[in-house]
Amino acid sequence: MMKLHLTLGLTVPMTTLLMTAAFALAADPSDVEDGFTPLFDGQTLTGWTQKNGTATYRVEDSAIVGKTAKGSPNSFLCSDKDYGDFELRFDVMLFDNPLNSGVQIRSQTKPTQDPQKVGRVNGPQVEIEASGDKGAESGYIYGEACGGWMTPNARRKPHKHFKDGEWNSYRIVAQGPRIQTWINDQPIGDVTDEAKLKSHPQGFIGLQVHGVGDRGPFQVAWRNLRIKELTQRENKRTTNEHE
Repeated sequence: MMKLHLTLGLTVPMTTLLMTAAFALAADPSDVEDGFTPLFDGQTLTGWTQKNGTATYRVEDSAIVGKTAKGSPNSFLCSDKDYGDFELRFDVMLFDNPLNSGVQIRSQTKPTQDPQKVGRVNGPQVEIEASGDKGAESGYIYGEACGGWMTPNARRKPHKHFKDGEWNSYRIVAQGPRIQTWINDQPIGDVTDEAKLKSHPQGFIGLQVHGVGDRGPFQVAWRNLRIKELTQRENKRTTNEHE
């Protein structure tokens, strides 16, 4: 890990400095747009339940911070409420570029024979990935444990709209079979998938910490999570506004 030597003679991990600076800029979670409902109260994980994996989730300076655990499969912190048609907005930062993450929408768990065990999380996922030198696939849509990429290969072009080491604003609109995504106000993904709507018409929101084998620990943080459920009339207006 890179370290920065301060003039006071202290040695501080670079990741710690980045997190401290980033959280100092965190917005007030009570500042929510009209029609939107906060998914996170900025202080506790009330309304959320972890499913799969052993990564850890904690609240720090009005953000949810996910941290990898060695040997863990993918972990998900999931909303207790299900959503169908909606507009979801949030900010996200990857503190460690090797970590791949994502946000599940309309997701569910696979049935198990043991009622004490939680089945595999599955459903559409909006990708979170550091851009690096060559760009990456942030904002494209993946079928987590349900078929793989929903964004066609020909349209999945690497880009650099995701700003490494900074907060990035995501917008996701799911309405009927269509899912649209934006990163920092730039349109990224636009997929219409009737089959996925049939298999996953509604479900929870999930914050993924990807499994990293024996690497890490790596961290990712989310803040300002808010959602607006869409009626049929709002669906039409939202689509027109973004086209």
